Amino acid sequence: MESVLMKIYEFYTGGDRDMLLRAYDFAKEAHRNQRRASGEPYFIHPCAVAEILVDLGLDAETVAGALLHDVIEDTPATEEDVRREFGEGVLTLVSGVTKLDKIVFKSQEEEEAENFRKIFIAMAKDIRVIIIKLADRLHNMRSLNYLSKERQQKMARETLDIYAPIAGRLGISQIKCELEDLCLKYLDPAAFEFLVESIHQKLEERNRFVDYVVEEINAILTESKIHGEVFGRPKHFYSIYKKMKDKHKTLDQIYDLTAVRVIVGTVDECYEVFGKIHKRWKPIPGRIKDYIATPKPNFYQSLHTTVVTNFGQPFEIQIRTEEMHRTAEYGIAAHWKYKEQREEESSLDARIAWIREVMELQGGLKDSKEFMDTVKGELYSTELLVFTPKSKVISLPMGATPVDFAYAIHSEIGNHCTGAKVNGKIVPLNTQLELGDVVEIITSPTSKGPSRDWLKFIKSSSARAKIKSFYKKEMKDDNIRLGRTMLEEAAKRKGMVLSELVTPESFKKVSEKLSFDTPDEMYSAIGYGAISTNQVLFKLMDYFRKEAPAPILPTPFKEKNAKGSVTIKGMSGLLVSFAGCCSPVPGDEIVGFVTRGRGIVIHRKDCPNMKNADPARLQPAEWTAQEGQARFKASIVVLAEEQGAALSAISASIAEMKLEISSINGRYDKNNSAIVEVGVALTNRQDVEVLIGKIRQHPKILDVRRTAN
Repeated sequence: MESVLMKIYEFYTGGDRDMLLRAYDFAKEAHRNQRRASGEPYFIHPCAVAEILVDLGLDAETVAGALLHDVIEDTPATEEDVRREFGEGVLTLVSGVTKLDKIVFKSQEEEEAENFRKIFIAMAKDIRVIIIKLADRLHNMRSLNYLSKERQQKMARETLDIYAPIAGRLGISQIKCELEDLCLKYLDPAAFEFLVESIHQKLEERNRFVDYVVEEINAILTESKIHGEVFGRPKHFYSIYKKMKDKHKTLDQIYDLTAVRVIVGTVDECYEVFGKIHKRWKPIPGRIKDYIATPKPNFYQSLHTTVVTNFGQPFEIQIRTEEMHRTAEYGIAAHWKYKEQREEESSLDARIAWIREVMELQGGLKDSKEFMDTVKGELYSTELLVFTPKSKVISLPMGATPVDFAYAIHSEIGNHCTGAKVNGKIVPLNTQLELGDVVEIITSPTSKGPSRDWLKFIKSSSARAKIKSFYKKEMKDDNIRLGRTMLEEAAKRKGMVLSELVTPESFKKVSEKLSFDTPDEMYSAIGYGAISTNQVLFKLMDYFRKEAPAPILPTPFKEKNAKGSVTIKGMSGLLVSFAGCCSPVPGDEIVGFVTRGRGIVIHRKDCPNMKNADPARLQPAEWTAQEGQARFKASIVVLAEEQGAALSAISASIAEMKLEISSINGRYDKNNSAIVEVGVALTNRQDVEVLIGKIRQHPKILDVRRTAN
């Protein structure tokens, strides 16, 4: 607690120092009776968080926000107290972090996704909120040993999945690397201990080698009359662990446990030293990277090369300017740390432009899970650097296509894309781009928009979200019609009628799960691909069978339906129809299912759709003795060695029995056997059994059976 006070006096002056001292006293008093899981005073935590931010060089408002970040949540202090004492700016930061802390990560995927969305909303409003949260998470990870093993692993997993990648995207490598190492310590303690012990054993030998490399590079700088700094930097444990795991290597096969950094004054000196190092030692092909000409998305710049010494031992060298080094170490925090050389606000805006783009996407993504998948795709994707015809660098995920490239330029370019050239040649839109490709997008003002087929091959999560957003916004009426048709067809295949399934009561139940305001919004989401028909249909059917109230039935009596083929007990004046899902025919054991608006639907008793039906809706039914007066459809599936044999057997048998084919479909299964489904119009069950027997007698027929569809 005292150390943060010392740093406040050292780094802040005037009104900033006075505000921080008042924030220190306010938080100390507010937390005075609270203890952490370790038994220590709780006030240790906000002091530690504030100290991390002081070391990063954050402004006084942010450090004050860190000191106060738990007072609204955990003490009697109110938002009005913070506003009155410290102003609106500090309150905004404290409230932003408080809202994040109120949401507890649970195992439920939806809750984690919603928290993820709220983090990005907070980032978009004020980037300093997430910087405070990263420092807060870092100190909590440092003191994680006082929690249960289950809570340790839970917090470590969410940190590795969310907070470490965000720190990396913001370029704050100090926090990112430490978070990853601490996560490894709790998620794979055996591997962590192995790395710590093994690397420590090699420390003396490695340091001697690094000293040799540093001395050689210093000699190059002296000869070139370049003023610079050279030092070794050990790789953090998690990066070594990932390399061993992803590339299936042992620790002895990881040769870049330590990198050597060269800090010089200008970009020209970077390239000069780069060339002279290659003259001194041979570079390894494929291990040369120029991040000065093509910076990473987090604005990281440096020259990387891996060379082999005269002893045959490879090592990595990174060359950068002092300004590049600041950005590499502190990322976006360098905007505040180096105030005397502060960047223009437009530069800060450029650094966080990706967050604003993410927030534009989230407006078109109703589901938090879809939003989380979209953002994670952007955070975790491996970089592929390609160029526009004007040499602008575009960063895409590996395997990206010209469509991904078009949407990375601008949504409108993607929406009106009709073709592409790669390195001057016209290529298909599903062509996978390669490192260094020059890509030109061909557009047309008359284009009707993106193709749904693009969703099958694009790699960029943001491109996928933009295409779905287009279909949601620009083609709403078409989506509603398409979605309703798709749901009607899906319901029909289940022997149900959509108008019976979608009622005010059933829609209310569905909307509680899927967050739709109107049925049209639900149909639209199905139409543009945000949800599947099954996601909606199963919920509607579940309500229909289990929860919907049964209709009031009239006085029981026996009545014959219009076709003169079925009698129903307990019904009067209702339409009787036959279910398409199981196609009952005379002789089958049947049951009547009471519906709203469609009367009685007759199913076979063994129909799968009747297994979970509401017993109150089921009515006894039986065939009348007047068979032969009505025709019914039965469905038969034939499995044969080849499709021709199946068709021949079916047509010959049906012709022999003087029956009528109502439908026929064929396909092949994974074993290359022919499957033919045929619908036959007939009058009784005996005809079905006779027909199956006749087809089975033909050679090359493997199996024949009656099916529910």
